[in-house]
Amino acid sequence: MATETHEFQAEVKKLLDLMIHSLYSNKDVFLRELISNASDALDRLRFEGLTQAELLPDEELAIRLFADSEARTLILEDNGIGMSRADLVENLGTIARSGTLEFLRDAAASGETSPDLIGQFGVGFYSSFMVADQVSVLSRRAGEETATLWSTDGSGEYSLEEAKRDSAGTTITLHLKPADGEDGISDYSEEWTLRQIVTRYSDFVSYPIRLTTMKQEEGDDLAKAVEIEEPLNSMKAIWTRPASEVSDEEYKEFYSHITHDHEEPLLHLATALEGTFEARALLYLPSRAPMDLYHREMAHRGIQLYVRRVFIMDECRDLMPEYLRFVKGVVDAEDLSLNVSREMLQQDRQIQAIRKHLVKKVLESLKALKEEDEEKYLGFWAQFGPVLKEGLLPFDEKKERILELVYAATTGDQAQLTSLSDYVDRMGEDQEAIYYMTGSSREVLAGSPHLEAFAEKGLEVLLFTDPVDEVWLEQMPPDYREKKFQSVGRGEIDLGSKDEKDGEESNQEAEAYKDLIQCMGNALQEEVKEVRLSNRLKQSPSCLVVDEGDLSPQLEAMLRQAGQDVPDRKPILEVNPDHAILKRLQAIFEKDGTDARLSEFSELLFGQAVLAGGGQLTDPGTFTRKLSGLMEKAL
Repeated sequence: MATETHEFQAEVKKLLDLMIHSLYSNKDVFLRELISNASDALDRLRFEGLTQAELLPDEELAIRLFADSEARTLILEDNGIGMSRADLVENLGTIARSGTLEFLRDAAASGETSPDLIGQFGVGFYSSFMVADQVSVLSRRAGEETATLWSTDGSGEYSLEEAKRDSAGTTITLHLKPADGEDGISDYSEEWTLRQIVTRYSDFVSYPIRLTTMKQEEGDDLAKAVEIEEPLNSMKAIWTRPASEVSDEEYKEFYSHITHDHEEPLLHLATALEGTFEARALLYLPSRAPMDLYHREMAHRGIQLYVRRVFIMDECRDLMPEYLRFVKGVVDAEDLSLNVSREMLQQDRQIQAIRKHLVKKVLESLKALKEEDEEKYLGFWAQFGPVLKEGLLPFDEKKERILELVYAATTGDQAQLTSLSDYVDRMGEDQEAIYYMTGSSREVLAGSPHLEAFAEKGLEVLLFTDPVDEVWLEQMPPDYREKKFQSVGRGEIDLGSKDEKDGEESNQEAEAYKDLIQCMGNALQEEVKEVRLSNRLKQSPSCLVVDEGDLSPQLEAMLRQAGQDVPDRKPILEVNPDHAILKRLQAIFEKDGTDARLSEFSELLFGQAVLAGGGQLTDPGTFTRKLSGLMEKAL
C-alpha cells in the first residue's frame, strides 16, 4: 500500500509548542512517558491474553531501548498489545486523545476487570518532540498479520504506510536533537544518561527494561563491535509485597536507596489505603534529624510519589503536613488525578484522603513506639520533638493524638522527661490544671521564683523550653484528658489549701502594705502595669508575672525577630509579703513615705525579677551602679 499523508486533527503546531516550552519543566520525562505507555501496552496484552491465550508471545513481556550515538537515534520497543492502522490514526493523529482512557471506559462498560494502566492523558507520547525532530512509530496489533508505520516531524502532518514487523508490539524511533545544555536537552543516546533517567523515573515498573548498546570487544585479530544488553530497572517495588515477605534488611536497603542516608531508620511503616481511593505507602522515620529540618522552604522533603509504580515527583509536600516533614518514604497511588504533565497534583479529595490516612498511621506508630519502647521513643523525641509540636499550632487539626506524644522536663525529676499522660496520672485528686512554665532552658526555669509555692506544696510543674512551646501554649492552650493547661507565670495563682492563710489574715496583710505597694507602683509606672502582693513567692522577694491575655516576653521577642509589630505591654511585679526586704521597706515607708530609698529599692526589685525570669535589663549599667551602691552601704 502506498504512503498516505494526513493532517493532524488539532492545532498541532500550537500544542506541540506548548508541550515543548510549557507543559513539562524537565525534558528527561519524555522517556518516563514513553516507558509508561509501553507498560500500559504490556498490561493490555496480558489482560486480553486471559481470554485469548494465543495473543501472548513466547518470550517474556519486556521493554527494550536501543541507543545509537552515531545515527543520533533512540529506539524504544515493547512486545505489548500494539496498534492497528486505525488505532494509530485515532490515538496519535489527535492530540490529547488517549487510547488507554478509551480502553478503560470500554472495559468498565463491559463489566470486566481492567488492569492497572498508567497513561490516561493522551499527550505523553508527544513529549518526544522536546528531544526529537522526527518520530516514527512501527506497530502491529496483536492478532493481526500486518504492521503500520506512522511518522511525523510535528509540522502539522503525519504519514502512514504498510510495513513489516515480526510480532505484535510497538517500536518508537526518535531522531534526536543535538544535546543542548542551555535548553535542558541531554545526550539521550548515552548509556549513562538513559540509565540515570530510568533509575529515577521507572525503576519500579513491573516489566524489565533493557538497554542494548554497541561496545568494542577485543578479539584475536581486531576489535569488533558487539551488542550488549543490560537491565536498567530493579522492579523491586517492595511496598507492593506483603510485609511478611520483606526482610528487615530489604527495608533498610530500600531506605538507603531512596534517602541516601546510610544510618538505619528508627522504624518503618507499610500501610495501604483501600476503598474509594487506593494507595500504598512505605514510610520511614529517620534516626537523626537532617541539617535543614528547620529551614522549611529549603528543607528536602522525603515523600516520593508514584502512580502505579511510575515515579511522578520527588518531594510531594501535599501528602504530609509540615509537622511531619521528617518522614521519608514512597506513596504509590492507583488512580491519582494529575495535571496533563503529571508534575503537579490537583487539590482534590484523593490527596486529602491519602494525607489523612498517612498522618493517622504515622501518629499511631509513634504512639505504639512510645508505649512499647520508651527509651527508643525518647531518642526520636530528642531529634524531632520540637517539629512534631508544630502540629499543635493549627486551629483546624485534632490535637489530642499529638498531645499523647508530648514529653517535657519536669520539676518532679530533673534528670528525666515525662509524658503528659504520666504527669496527669501523678496529679492529686484536687489538682485541676496541668501546671507548666516556658522559658529558654531547663536550668533557668528550674531556678525561677514562680515555682516556689508549687515546690513547697509538692506540686509538679512541666518545663517547656522549645521556641514552638511559646506559641502553641500561648495561643490557645488545649485540654488534655479534661485538664486545662495553666502557666505558673501568668495571672493570679490560687493553690488554695488548708495551709494557706485564711481570708481575714490575707486582707489584713493587703491593707497593711497597701500604701507601700502604691508607692512602689508610682516609682515603677514606666516599667510595670501593677505591683501586687504574691502568694506564689516563698523565698524570693519578687517576680514578674504576665497578665491574662498578654504575650509572654519570649513570644514578644520571637515576633519582633520575625519583623512583626508587637503591642506595648507591661508585666506585673509581684512582691513577697513575708520577705525581709519588703518588711524593711514597709518600716522605711512608715517612717518617711518620701524616702528616696523606696524608689531605688523598687527599681532593684524589678531588675532582680527581670533577671530571675531569664530576661534582659534595658539599662544594665544603671542597675549595676545602684546594686554596687547598695553593697557599699551594707559593707
